[in-house]
Formats: sequence, structure tokens, C-alpha cells
Amino acid sequence: MKKYILGLLAITALFACKEEVKEETVVEEVEVKKYSPIQDKDLENAVIYEANIRQYSPEGTFNEFTKDIPELKELGVKVIWLMPVFPISEKNRKAKADLMVEDIKDPKEREKYLGSYYAVADYEEVNPDLGTPDDLKNLIKTAHDNGMYVILDWVANHTGWDNRWIKEYPDFFTKDKNGKMMHPEGTDWTDTADLNYSNKDMWTYMTQAMESWIERYDVDGFRCDVAHEVPTEFWNYATKELEDRKPLFMLAESEKKDLFKEAFDMGYNWEGHHLMNELTKGDFDVKEWDNYMERNEKNYEKDDILMNFITNHDENSWNGSVKERMGSKANTMLTFSYMIPGMPLIYSGQEYGMDYRLKFFEKDTIPKTKGETWDLMKKLGELKNNNAALNGGKNPASYTRLETSNDNSIYAIKREKNGDVIYYIVNLSTEREKVKVKGLSGRITDAIRGGSVDFNEGDFLDFPPYGYRIFTVEK
Repeated sequence: MKKYILGLLAITALFACKEEVKEETVVEEVEVKKYSPIQDKDLENAVIYEANIRQYSPEGTFNEFTKDIPELKELGVKVIWLMPVFPISEKNRKAKADLMVEDIKDPKEREKYLGSYYAVADYEEVNPDLGTPDDLKNLIKTAHDNGMYVILDWVANHTGWDNRWIKEYPDFFTKDKNGKMMHPEGTDWTDTADLNYSNKDMWTYMTQAMESWIERYDVDGFRCDVAHEVPTEFWNYATKELEDRKPLFMLAESEKKDLFKEAFDMGYNWEGHHLMNELTKGDFDVKEWDNYMERNEKNYEKDDILMNFITNHDENSWNGSVKERMGSKANTMLTFSYMIPGMPLIYSGQEYGMDYRLKFFEKDTIPKTKGETWDLMKKLGELKNNNAALNGGKNPASYTRLETSNDNSIYAIKREKNGDVIYYIVNLSTEREKVKVKGLSGRITDAIRGGSVDFNEGDFLDFPPYGYRIFTVEK
């Protein structure tokens, strides 16, 4: 597993005004954080934010997103994942999942389709629709100044059909039995050309392209699209080369176990996500989740991190909004994603309670009105950042499943680290439940609603359907 022992540098500057006659001395304390490459301890209490720049604002630009970076600190965000920022191929561009732009007769209708972010025309350029290279540099600098890291969405499995590599390096691409370049087999990604990883020269070019973003833009890592479709050996090679420059945070869109051995810090919690969807249906035995957690303990090493989410760009656009999939239980599942081991994800618009699907191939815009979801995320982010019992990085807090008077419906856990303790209890059924939780005692505080009480293990807790409580314990 990747380990780094780097100190995070912080400088506190004190500025004192000169003392004048009949005036008090004024001392102003200003904290200046010096940017430092990412290190393991920064991941322990982090929230990650997926930034869909195209849809984040009516303008769809880097600059409009950059304005809001200080506000994301309120939600506990420490890692910003930028969806692909590259120019998008025009050849074979899609208008819908089953329709090419070139098949639309009306020129004005064709113009509104911007294509898939994942059909890359050039690995080393910035999509001008999003802004200039300097705009992107300013975004990254602003994130760094606010104590956040920025990772870039990297599409290593395929390119767009007018990527310059197609003409310059045709041997970099997979060919069908007739010797023609092909889209990734077994997919409907017809707007992309499959890359051939048996060609080791391509490994060098791909790694050099990734390296250029570290050198020119000072990115802090990569989220790697369909990482399991690319040989693990390539990722091991590339990560080693890249980290000769500086330590990086590597996120795989995959649960493939061997990706964690050398190359990646974190992977997608896909199985957990699908089970969370099932938990909202009311007929799910909670013991199935317990079995899942037991499998994770066996299949992953302690310093493997899973990204927990109830939505992302794929889920939102293709499988439905959080409201469609989870209905009124969405905020319950949101708390769930913060309380279990791992790192929680916020997708653009989720923080504003977005209740619709964002268009994938054309311009759309997220809502921007703060409400119940923002307020809940703010409280959860503060807990995640400041309470070691929710550490979910390479040195995570302990996880203990607590016995209750109804373990088929009630999920109760204890997280603990460095003297901090959090209890999370949730009723995952459609019936009101009055339950006892073994091991829950002491002076407990409701971390979301407020209020403290002395609690004994034999006392009952009353939960409405899908009701939850998060308790901290006085030391």
C-alpha cells in the first residue's frame, strides 16, 4: 500500500500595529496555510466533491465554480474531483445514448449537443467551453489556498474519434478482425475508440500526458475512469512514474481488489451503493448489509479506502435522481454514507437537494438554493472533519456492529478513535420501532438535532420509519 510520511506545513503570521499615543495596541492574527502535497493523514477526515463544471452554473465555466470553492469548505470538502476538462471529440459525437449528432438533420438542433465528457479529443489541452488554461490554474490555486486538493478525471481506456493519436499513432488502438479501429467491446460507447494496452509504447505516452498536468497545473491526483478495464500493470507503472514528481491521491472507478495494492488509494463502493438503494425499499433484511461489511473486512486491507455515495454523474443521468431512487429516505441514506467507513462523495447539485436528472450530452444547470440538504451536509461535514470517530482513510476509526432488540430492522454501529466515539442508529423499515441498543450508555449528545441526555443501556429509543440518530459521547 502507498505510504507517505510528509509533514503538512502551516505558517501563522502575526501582524501588530504600532502603538500610538492614547491608542491601544491592536494585534491581528492571520493564519496562512502553505500548500503541501497530499498525504495520508489528509484523507482521514475528508469529504470529496465531484465538480461537473459544464452543469455547475448557467455559464458552465471554471471561473463560476471557483467563486464557490470557499463555500464548499462549509460542507467539509477537502478533495475536489474535476470531471474531464479536455476538448470533446466532434466525430461520432452523441446526442443521446442511441443517437449520433451527425444523424440529426436540423443544424440548429445539432448545435445544442456538446458530447460526452469522456470522448477525449486531446489529453493535454483544456476544453475552451469551460475556460482558459489560466482559469483552470486559478481554480486549482484557489482550492489549494482553501486547504483542498484537486484531482483530474482521467480517461485512459479510450479516446474520442478525432483524438490526434488516431492519426499519429494508429497502433495505439484496438482493431477488429478486419483491421479497423473499434469502440470498447461490449459497450455502447460508439463515440469512443478503444486503446490497445498490449502496445507498451502507448503506456509511455499516456503516462507522459498525465505527468504534464502535474507539471503545468499542479493537480494532486487522478480519478481514473473504468480503471478495471485498463491493465493493473499499467496503473502500477504509471503511478510509480507520476509519484516521482509528488505524492498523489489516486481514485479508481472500480472495486477491483488488486488495483489497491500499488496504484490506488481509493475505489468506488459500487456494491454498497446498490445495497443502499435496496435499503430504501422497506423489504430489505439489514443482516444482508452486515454480511456485506463482513465481506469487505475479508476482501480489503485496512488501508484500502472506499468512496461512499448515493449519487454521482452516472447514477444521476442514467439511473435517476436521488429523489427518484430513494424518495423521502434520501437524507437517511446520506447520513448512512457518512457514518460507515470510507470517504463520502458529494455530486454537483446534490448539496442543493437537486431532484432531477442532469442532461448528459447537452447543457443543463444545477439548482443553487440552500435548504435542508445543505444544512444536513454542513453538520455531517463538520462531524467528518472534526471527530476522529469518523476517520475513514488509511488509518480508519474502528467499526463495531451493535446488538439491538431488532437487528432485522435496526442498524446500529459504534465508531471510535483517539477517545472520540460516535453511535449511529437507524431504523431501516417501514414500521415504527422502539428498540434497545446494547452498549449505548453515558452522557450522549444528538449531533444533528442537538440536546444531551444521560442514557442507560436498558433505555428505549423510539424511531419512525427510516428515522436515524447520531450520538456523540462526552469524554
